Amino acid sequence: MAVAQWDGDHLTVWTGTQRPFGVRSELAKAFGIPEENVRVLVPATGAGYGGKHTGECATEAARLAKAAGKPVKLQWTREEEFTWAYFRPAGVIDIRSGARRDGTISSWQFHNYNSGNAAIRSPYNVPDQVAQFHPVDSPLRQGSYRGLAASANHFARESHMDELAHVVGMEPAAFRFKNATDARLRAVMEAATEKFGWGRQKGGNGRGFGMMGGFDKGGYISACVEISVTNGAVKVERIVQAFECGAVVNPDELKNQIAGATMMGIGGALFEAIEFENGRVLNARLSRYRVPRFGDMPQIEVVLVDRKDLPSAGAGETPIVAVAPSVANAIFDATGKRLRAMPLKMTQA
Repeated sequence: MAVAQWDGDHLTVWTGTQRPFGVRSELAKAFGIPEENVRVLVPATGAGYGGKHTGECATEAARLAKAAGKPVKLQWTREEEFTWAYFRPAGVIDIRSGARRDGTISSWQFHNYNSGNAAIRSPYNVPDQVAQFHPVDSPLRQGSYRGLAASANHFARESHMDELAHVVGMEPAAFRFKNATDARLRAVMEAATEKFGWGRQKGGNGRGFGMMGGFDKGGYISACVEISVTNGAVKVERIVQAFECGAVVNPDELKNQIAGATMMGIGGALFEAIEFENGRVLNARLSRYRVPRFGDMPQIEVVLVDRKDLPSAGAGETPIVAVAPSVANAIFDATGKRLRAMPLKMTQA
């Protein structure tokens, strides 16, 4: 939504954006006027999670206002937003690795094509590590998603870590601890597995357990999950997230951030996808775009690892990266099928 008003060659726009100065630059360029002639006002607005970076709606409102010679309010419908706004970048991630018989990772090559380089390097102790991002021309407009490419890179890396553990015949948590020398990473994995009771139950026959460990934007994260699979439908039953972002200032709000990121992560892991056919978006309505519902919510438990000796880091994005890889690993534990694309659907296997 945007409201635009012209006063000679001066433009004022009210719009919900995460980047008011970036939108000001876009407007100045679009109309060929100095940036000092553009004012962007951001009213109280909800979260954007990367969805409010650019100013298309503001530019359109300003064009209409200029043509009409009076202020214009423009509000896109949900269908217009789904169709014309930017999409989360699709990506192909190729990993090649090696491990010794004792479980020590000996080599690691990680190549991300298109989706981004956030959290691309492995936090594990890998002496011969290559991690590269390769930009790719996309036929679709692309933009930010909560956590940026860290969600895709953690999904690929932690799924592959489970595959490596399986190849060398090690239990997944033990394999990670074997290769984790970062004390902060080990601390969150220890906190998550202890709270979860990792290893007390065995997977199989439609019930599985999965875990992950990771790092992004100054925060360390580990998650353990329990899932069930019934007639091909995956249900997350329980998830424990341990998170460390330095000194905890507001523990209640931090727990809320982690729980909210977990709920959002379940959507990306299991349901959310844009469907295309012959160049058209087929599910441009919330009635057809599947988001998490109350019935999809698992038991969520949060463990805060408070480091008063370290500076505080942000917590709005990192917790989302833990959901998809831990769920994918649990699906493998339950069914023996390795799913390598999100959303995680048993029809992939």
